[in-house]
Amino acid sequence: MNTSRIVRPQPWILLLLLLCCFNQVMAKTVVIKFATVAPRNSAWMNSMLEMDQELQELTSGAVRFKFYPGGVQGDENDVLRKIRIGQLHAGGFTGVGMGAVNPDSRILDLPFLFENSEEVDLITGAYHDQFVNGFREGGFVLLGWTEVGLVRFFTSSPIQSLEDIQKVKLWVWQDDPLARTFFQAIGVAPVPLALPDVLSSLETGLINAAYASPYAGAVLQWHTRIDNVSQMPVANATGSMLISESAFERLTDEQQKILRELCIKYSRQITLNSRQENRRTMELFAEQGITLDPFPSSFEMGRLQTAAADVQQELAGDLFDAELLQQILKTLKEHRHQ
Repeated sequence: MNTSRIVRPQPWILLLLLLCCFNQVMAKTVVIKFATVAPRNSAWMNSMLEMDQELQELTSGAVRFKFYPGGVQGDENDVLRKIRIGQLHAGGFTGVGMGAVNPDSRILDLPFLFENSEEVDLITGAYHDQFVNGFREGGFVLLGWTEVGLVRFFTSSPIQSLEDIQKVKLWVWQDDPLARTFFQAIGVAPVPLALPDVLSSLETGLINAAYASPYAGAVLQWHTRIDNVSQMPVANATGSMLISESAFERLTDEQQKILRELCIKYSRQITLNSRQENRRTMELFAEQGITLDPFPSSFEMGRLQTAAADVQQELAGDLFDAELLQQILKTLKEHRHQ
């Protein structure tokens, strides 16, 4: 046999075949681009990375996340805009971003609504379907509830009365009508800023007070620019993982099922870790010499709670559904009487 006459494929043909095989493999992999303001290396992001690893294992690499932590894709409304035009697919949101999709979810962030974490779990569980439907109407699928935690004041001076709060230069998230309305109701003229601008504004003195859960304030380094943290929780900062319906529908039924189950599992893990980190962070603040302001007197608490109740009624029917608020208030009242 004359082997010299065997036809060998040209290099460019081999390269073309390899490219076709590569494109077929890549076409089978769905990459979910996920943005969040949660900082890199935080407990929140560590849980998200664990979830991504398990997602890849359970789908044999067919579905994975690509994360954009630390607000690198902008504030939450920036992330929502990019999701709606297809640049991103999903995100981890606080109440500000959630409210832009489903206004009724802002009820969960109302000042002095919850007395403890048990009540938060009660309401997110009892009214889960209503919130799911609200996010669907906004074009998103709710994958799981997360929690930033009970919000405290971070200030350069003690907070023991309503007048103390009125004296500070307090930051308010520029896209948050709920917080702005509440602070204005108690006589505070807040300074609206994007979340990434808070630390530099504390450094320059543009503001001397902000609000966050203890752990969030620590990972954002706000505690390095203040002297006091209030033990009084102002509200609970609820969070969630949302994905656009269009991105979710790209998955097979089995992949959707896997993603849902993993998000439920890890969102609960994030919530429980967040609660633990918040307790631990308050202890660390005390060890570092930060003053933990005690609860105000019952008189001062009454003034704040009255203002919060007024804000609830002011925003009901405008920012969120009034009937849903009344149902939630009734459920909480019945729970507390048991």
